[in-house]
Amino acid sequence: MTQVLHIVGGGMAGSEAAWQAAEMGVDVVLHEMRPKVETFAHQTGDLGEMVCSNSFRSDDDEQNAVGLLHWEMRAANGLIMTTADTHRLPAGGALAVDREPFAETVTARLKAHPRVTVSYEEVTALPEDGNWIFATGPLTSPDLGQAIQAETGAEALAFFDAIAPIIYAESIDMSKAWMQSRYDKGETEEERTAYLNCPMDKDQYEAFIDALLAADKTEFHEGETAGYFDGCLPIEVMAERGRETLRHGPMKPVGLTNPHQPDVKAHAVVQLRRDNALGTLFNIVGFQTKMKYGAQTQVLRMIPGLENASFARLGGIHRNTFLNSPTLLDDQMRLKSRPNVRFAGQITGVEGYVESAAMGLLAGRMAAAEILGINLPQVPQDSAMGALIHHITGGAEAKTFQPMNVNFGLFRPVDGLKGGRRGRKDRYKAYTDRAKSAWSDWLEHSALDAA
Repeated sequence: MTQVLHIVGGGMAGSEAAWQAAEMGVDVVLHEMRPKVETFAHQTGDLGEMVCSNSFRSDDDEQNAVGLLHWEMRAANGLIMTTADTHRLPAGGALAVDREPFAETVTARLKAHPRVTVSYEEVTALPEDGNWIFATGPLTSPDLGQAIQAETGAEALAFFDAIAPIIYAESIDMSKAWMQSRYDKGETEEERTAYLNCPMDKDQYEAFIDALLAADKTEFHEGETAGYFDGCLPIEVMAERGRETLRHGPMKPVGLTNPHQPDVKAHAVVQLRRDNALGTLFNIVGFQTKMKYGAQTQVLRMIPGLENASFARLGGIHRNTFLNSPTLLDDQMRLKSRPNVRFAGQITGVEGYVESAAMGLLAGRMAAAEILGINLPQVPQDSAMGALIHHITGGAEAKTFQPMNVNFGLFRPVDGLKGGRRGRKDRYKAYTDRAKSAWSDWLEHSALDAA
């Protein structure tokens, strides 16, 4: 076997795809344009750099679809999940990581793999031949984006992804804030105190909303539209949808007791999550924003406990492009008009670090199998991986296709189980049990086919 697999983009999807293909015995060239060609959001040239949150979200593999996806990726020897576990930070029931050593480890492991070569050059066209995976994510370079649009004959869809601010821990007033995970969730004291909470009374909340609505915002360029992904809305957009929206979203006060005033129920609570292993940085949970920098510092310092906040990084906003995958890709993630090219990750219309890495995992295995002449079994639709790839390659309505996180709404129903909220716990457990069995069988049969 002399064919080489070329992978463009060294983010979550590209890194995972390269690892999976190399582990199957295929030589891989991973093309990453950074640091020669920089982006607005990236700070380094490391592979697997996390540019937004440092959280992989829930790690509950029995009651949460993204936790189930974690489980499936671990079972498949996933590089991203293995590295995340190595650099895990306390975050209640979530999986949060120390982002800098995480990316450094991903980079080191790929560079040390005997079948992986990393090339730091920009790829600006879709090749006519060879085996390729494009995993260029939300910040696909303009030249490559134009090449993709020219090939597909359709405008790539776009929305704006916003980044939450990061604050130095030493600048937070702990006489007003306190450490507690909502409902004291977590198995250890460290997990149960993983979040930093800043309470607001009604007057403070109303003043905050007024300032948020009045703040200067980033303007859009001509021809751009603000089609936000609902799972990552800027806080000011949420506030525009109703003054109470934030109280029922990232600022909900439930499950928390203020030890400074245990008899006073907060009207709203802003939560921050540790952003590094040293505990010197905290990001504001759910506070993606497109406010201009000056306005951000003024508005965010209205939050009790953050009056003297010092910012390691202010929030920002960037364009995110993705394909209309149900129309353009086949069930092997190949571009229908050019089958030597696959796409993976966020550009396919999945949303989130975990989902992007998962689609990279599948694309890497599918491309390697094709090169090796292996007939992989179809990814089982009852697994989290299968539910997600089925959605983006045909299960979604093409006319209304939007970026999607993994969720149990993508899963086929389990016969005989009650619907509604009361039956949800049993239903979710049935989904995850069925998925684990289906995914384990798929991995076993894939290994037999490879052998």
